[in-house]
Order: sequence, then C-alpha cells, then structure tokens
Amino acid sequence: MATVTVEPDGITVALRPGECVLSALYRSGYGYRTGCRRGGCGICKVDLVEGEVVYPATVATSVLTAEERAGGTCLSCRAVPEEDIVIRLRDERLRRLNPFLTPPRGAGEGQDEGVK
Repeated sequence: MATVTVEPDGITVALRPGECVLSALYRSGYGYRTGCRRGGCGICKVDLVEGEVVYPATVATSVLTAEERAGGTCLSCRAVPEEDIVIRLRDERLRRLNPFLTPPRGAGEGQDEGVK
C-alpha cells in the first residue's frame, strides 16, 4: 500500500489502491486549500518531492502542462501514487478537518504545531 507524506508537516497517510492523493488526505481527516476537486481548476497543485504518480483520469493541459509535470508539479485531486511519495504544499499547512480521524497533536510521529 502506497503512502503520501506531506511537507512541511511530516504527516504520512496510507492510500487505498487507485486512490488519489487529495481523497486519501480528506478521508484521513486532513485538508488544505482546494477548488473543484475534479481536475478542472488547478488550485490543488503541490510539489512532488519524491516518488511518481499516474493520472488515470484525463487532466487537461490547460490545468497541468507538460512543463509543470516535468518540473514536479502534481495535481493532487487526480494524482494516484503507485509507490510511496512525498509532496510539499505551496505556501500553506495541512489542517485537521476532522479531529476524530486525525491523531491528537503530538501523538503521532511527525505531528507538529502547524497542523490544526
């Protein structure tokens, strides 16, 4: 099972087979700034630091260009990791959307005060 680790917070979440990055994070109680959640706006772009992703659903080149892909930009609402990956959020931090799904602050390795 692949995992996604989110920098700068160091939070690691397991992905289900075929699950996109954004869905896994939301399912686990975490979130960050997003838009349409279906690959049409590009607001959920993150930097792929380690690993590789595939895009089973078509992504418009107007949303994610070939140059962006080559440079490590990842569209998290469509990207499906086939291996463990590390992503970096752009100018923001993960938020705890559902405290019943996320461990309390300081309880998990990599938890820090930036996760709310």
